[in-house]
Amino acid sequence: MRCPGGLAHREVSIDGLSGTFTDVVVRVESADGAVQAARLTPDSPSFTVAAAPTWVETARTYFLLGVEHILLGIDHLLFVLALLLLVRDVWMLVKVITAFTVAHSITLALAALGWAQIPQAPVEAVIALSIMFVAAEVVRQTRPESDLTKRMPWLVAFAFGLLHGLGFGGALKEIGLPQSDVPAALLTFNLGVEAGQLLFVFTVVGVSTLVRRVFSLDRSWIRTAAGYGIGSLAAVWFVQRVALFL
Repeated sequence: MRCPGGLAHREVSIDGLSGTFTDVVVRVESADGAVQAARLTPDSPSFTVAAAPTWVETARTYFLLGVEHILLGIDHLLFVLALLLLVRDVWMLVKVITAFTVAHSITLALAALGWAQIPQAPVEAVIALSIMFVAAEVVRQTRPESDLTKRMPWLVAFAFGLLHGLGFGGALKEIGLPQSDVPAALLTFNLGVEAGQLLFVFTVVGVSTLVRRVFSLDRSWIRTAAGYGIGSLAAVWFVQRVALFL
């Protein structure tokens, strides 16, 4: 569009958004390649376009987008939850989360920068399949035999983390990267994803610790039930996502 006087310091809003439960990601790209992105919500249905956004503003925007993306990504959170159910040792949990983080950071950058061109629909379907796999391992963990998943869960987390990173990168590519601050946007979006993921992990660990202290429950039964629930939901997602590109 051509806007007399430009868009600088003008307000962009969506009429009627305050009466919905919908969030909207707005991406403004000027003729010189500068990009601004913001998330509009029913409580905040507008934003003011900056004349020349600084790298600090860019970093803040993409950090918040990263946090929101992971916290609203139920499939990614269920995968992390399944990993938490699979690992009982604290040190091993640190290695698992670190492996998952390193892996999806790599493919997030490759996908967002366009260096890894993979259709998003199959990626989302295989992500659902990865959740089914880990959920099945949660159900099987009571068996006495030792397998690769039980001995080295960090390796499984790393392998599937590469896949989940493609999902993160696809979402970031849809939002767009500002041409002038690509490193800052890429880094802070990834940091936002990690912050949201750690917030989820700490919340789950804290709640589970509190429940164990207050109630006397059969933990193996809870793990098995959770594994079946996560796996069943992931199976539904897998069928739905495969149906989209068949």
